[in-house]
Amino acid sequence: MMNTKKLCRWMGLMLIATTFSGCAVVMSPNAGKDPRDPYERYNRSMFSFNQELDKKVLKPVATAYTDYTPDFLQTVIGNFFSNIGDVWTAANNFLQGKPRDGTTDVMRVVFNSTIGLAGLLDIATPAGLPKHEEDFGQTLGVWGVKSGPYVVLPVYGSSTMRDATAKPIDWAGDPLGYVDNIRARNSGRAIRIVDDRASLLGASKLMEGAALDPYEFMRDAYLQRRASRINDQQ
Repeated sequence: MMNTKKLCRWMGLMLIATTFSGCAVVMSPNAGKDPRDPYERYNRSMFSFNQELDKKVLKPVATAYTDYTPDFLQTVIGNFFSNIGDVWTAANNFLQGKPRDGTTDVMRVVFNSTIGLAGLLDIATPAGLPKHEEDFGQTLGVWGVKSGPYVVLPVYGSSTMRDATAKPIDWAGDPLGYVDNIRARNSGRAIRIVDDRASLLGASKLMEGAALDPYEFMRDAYLQRRASRINDQQ
């Protein structure tokens, strides 16, 4: 399965394609003709909205978080949310008929939640228990559900009809959603978003000077990556 660094590197390339505004944009001659993207007009509008949201809100907050939060604290925060994510990943691995990976995920949660001090330390990875990344959209894909048309969601960005339909199930499977204290629950979600965005800041340098259509790059990269993850290709 894909390790966290590979995932962040790939997601960084996609995210920077949506946020990078200093490069020349060259529209593909095939724009509007991709059968995977019948809603391209709407998708491009939502893409632009997400781009502005990231530029004006998410990226500045993530930059401040990186600048003023000690590295060790960023690490433990990332470990904590990674441990929470392993719970839903385990469930999806079992649903996909991968009991070995699911068992590994459960063991990761047990080790990191106990020896790792509630997930603040990642004890499992150096112990030989690899990190997996699975969601219900991937599970539906393994079950044979077709991806359907590409669609850009508000805030969440790239998706497909299948993955968008799976989102409510993923939300229901998020352990943070079961925290009774509303303020604590929402604060946790906000910190996780900022921490995730901060992990991608360095990838912007890879896109400097590029001449491409960011929307098309994002779409093609997302669809390719989702297909490979469903087939467990890295």
